[in-house]
Amino acid sequence: MTSVRGAEEELVLPGARTGREPERSLRPGPRRLTPEEVASRQRERLLDGVARTVAANGYTGARISDICRAAGVTRPVFYELFSGKEDAVLAAFRGGTETVLRAMQRAYEETGGAVDWPGAVRGGLGVLLGLLARNPAFATMVVEIESVGPAGRRARAELLASFRLFFADAPAGPPGVPRGELVDTVVGAVHAALLRAVDEGRFGEGAEPAPVEGLGALLDVLVHVVVAPFGWPCGTAPSIPE
Repeated sequence: MTSVRGAEEELVLPGARTGREPERSLRPGPRRLTPEEVASRQRERLLDGVARTVAANGYTGARISDICRAAGVTRPVFYELFSGKEDAVLAAFRGGTETVLRAMQRAYEETGGAVDWPGAVRGGLGVLLGLLARNPAFATMVVEIESVGPAGRRARAELLASFRLFFADAPAGPPGVPRGELVDTVVGAVHAALLRAVDEGRFGEGAEPAPVEGLGALLDVLVHVVVAPFGWPCGTAPSIPE
């Protein structure tokens, strides 16, 4: 079985790489790649360029020319793959968050699942924090999606709704409190805490202390926020994968 840490290290989120890495360039001349493979590689490079450019300049300040420069891809190729900046940013956000969610689900099941719900919650949240710490450009995109407008807010709402699945194994909660409202409120509180951590630079490159090692206290708080309303103790393990 692949460990939680090993599975996490295999993941690549938008912004984790630069599009101008030599091994990712498409050299002129005869190619063995199909047109579909070429388009897929160019799309991946553009998604990296999107995340890095938005992280550096904000959504409003990010220009398509800057995205293309960061990706090492021409504007005509950009418009072959995306209808515009909003389309590209949403693609990067949705692709990255889907990857994060899958990693959290895997960690959730491996660290407890229905047998140990608080431990499973800690496992999933630990992977979430670890991925954001290792991918500061994408962490910033989680904040900047708010600036995209109605489509960005819909994407954010879809993401938050997807976290309801981690409460399937939770106890019923306090009598008389609507379960759905309670779950959505808890998810919203965790999301707000993550946005604040991004704004404070806790996922930024060069953060002091080093990002992953400095997020243990935040993990403890988030686990408490999630499990306490359902009458469970927080537990202590596992921690953020190093």
